[in-house]
Amino acid sequence: MTALLKKYNNLTQRIITGILGAAGIIFGVVYSDWTYFLIFFTICFFSLIEFYNLTGLDGLKPQKVFGTLCGVVIYCLSFFIERNDISSKFYFLFFPLLSCVYMIKLYKKFERKPFTNIAFTFLGVFYVAVPFALLNAAAFVKGTYNFEIIFGCLFILWASDTGAYFAGTYFGKRKLFERISPKKSWEGAIGGALLATAFALGIAYYFHTLAFWQWMVIDLIIIIGGIYGDLVESLLKRSIEIKDSGDSLPGHGGFLDRFDGLLISAPFIVAFLEIF
Repeated sequence: MTALLKKYNNLTQRIITGILGAAGIIFGVVYSDWTYFLIFFTICFFSLIEFYNLTGLDGLKPQKVFGTLCGVVIYCLSFFIERNDISSKFYFLFFPLLSCVYMIKLYKKFERKPFTNIAFTFLGVFYVAVPFALLNAAAFVKGTYNFEIIFGCLFILWASDTGAYFAGTYFGKRKLFERISPKKSWEGAIGGALLATAFALGIAYYFHTLAFWQWMVIDLIIIIGGIYGDLVESLLKRSIEIKDSGDSLPGHGGFLDRFDGLLISAPFIVAFLEIF
């Protein structure tokens, strides 16, 4: 599929990949809690692989296999706990699981900076896996699985990304954060915010799982989180001196390029829903 799409220009690739990807994700989210679980398990898994491969490009040696295993185990545990299949006591497995990283490193020879590599192993788990695990709390915030919250958050996020892309491409002049991301503009940020808010208003009208004001707060979180998520990932890529996190998604780059806004937004969304 990737090779087939490469014959098209970047915009066409972006549109085709976006439509196919969105259709698959939305089907999974809407159909059942198990298809939702499988969709985001897959995204979480490939995002972790992508992150650890990126850090390897910079000469680091995080524990790729164990870090990925920890990430998907944390994602799975959170799903089964939030689904009430197992007790919340199993959350305490996170700590001994992650502590095994130190012991494994003792058996790795000839590493100049083992604790730097340990730190990046942890970073992969907390930067990538934890936000996806927190989505499970959002999906079951009402006690049972409700696709509307995940559905709404995804559409607002995609609207923000799409609005920012086209507004920035055609009208972008004033740099938003040139030191980190030279192509990002204030016009793009405003375009993304406007389209995201338009979608949020429509979602609030049709979906009543949350109150209108809650959807508007989530909209604001996603707009701000999307901007900072993009900048944070740009900072990571600049530190490694690469353009995209991968080429898994033609026209979009890699999984981290596509879901960077969600990684920053998810913790704030879940905290807001759980507290308020």
